[in-house]
Amino acid sequence: MTKAKYKVSVVTVTYGERWEFLSQVIKRLLSFDLIYRIVIVDNGSSYDLKSKITELADERLILVGEGYNTGSAVGYKIGIAHAYQHTDTDFIWLLDDDNLPDEKSLDVLLESWNELNGDQHKTALYCLRPDRNTDLRIAQGDSPGNYFLIPDSILGFSIFRLGYFQLRKLKDKFGKPKEFKKLATMPFVPYGGFFFPKAMVAIIGYPDEKYFLYIDDADYTYRVTQSGGKIWLIPGARIADIETSQGTDYKYSNFSSIILDLWNFRMFYRVRNMVYFNSKTSVKSPFLFKLNKSIFLNKLRLISIISSKQKEYKKLVVAVNDGLNGKLGKATEDKF
Repeated sequence: MTKAKYKVSVVTVTYGERWEFLSQVIKRLLSFDLIYRIVIVDNGSSYDLKSKITELADERLILVGEGYNTGSAVGYKIGIAHAYQHTDTDFIWLLDDDNLPDEKSLDVLLESWNELNGDQHKTALYCLRPDRNTDLRIAQGDSPGNYFLIPDSILGFSIFRLGYFQLRKLKDKFGKPKEFKKLATMPFVPYGGFFFPKAMVAIIGYPDEKYFLYIDDADYTYRVTQSGGKIWLIPGARIADIETSQGTDYKYSNFSSIILDLWNFRMFYRVRNMVYFNSKTSVKSPFLFKLNKSIFLNKLRLISIISSKQKEYKKLVVAVNDGLNGKLGKATEDKF
């Protein structure tokens, strides 16, 4: 099929007072000729989203959702299900409500699909998001194994990886910037920028509602890899995050912890769900995992004493234990 004949449906989930971001994304998407439908999931908007969509008077815009915050997993499940079951589309493109695609991004994605001779059930693509350092490093040729599915690690920490991170700091300080590769592979990716054939839904299904918030995207997209497929990072297809992500401007020091300093409900779900996901995918040696866990938590316990964050530390331990015990779903507020 030539690029001109493809139909692409976008799925995005929005909530709260975010029309300032969503409206920019919609405007950009409507300028793309190959956009067939834009499925907008209302996940608890605090303004009249329906009226805003109606005012745009474009039949490609479809509003679905419960009208209250069901969590990212359910929100994307609703949107993907609608695109899969109710649209005659070739591809589904997931975007956060503040993901602004570059003007050439869709063309680059489809050109890359054709060049890869993509398999409807085994090939997915992912856009480069320049504010994500991991994306940039992999686009420049770093191995995904340096960042994802690190054996026996906990929340990215492994005593056996300390030397690598010190070496990376030196390379960042003294090394020359590398050119982007034309493409690279990743084991899993965020929702925002994930581009895949509609037919793939029959293989990977829908997001797991038990996660509620965070890491449900990793679990969902990792199914592509687990089923024998590949996710290709396409550096030429870029997305700008209009809103700065939590922690982007955090200033690190030897006696501080981003987890403790930025503890809130978002961090709880990130920690709990990441521990759960990694316990299913990355633990090769229970002994080494327990060793890393002990060192990591004792280090944070010491930091919590120095920084007067003992309350946050106790909640962190609860989140870790919930993850290890598979206690998922929407949590009670006392855990935040």
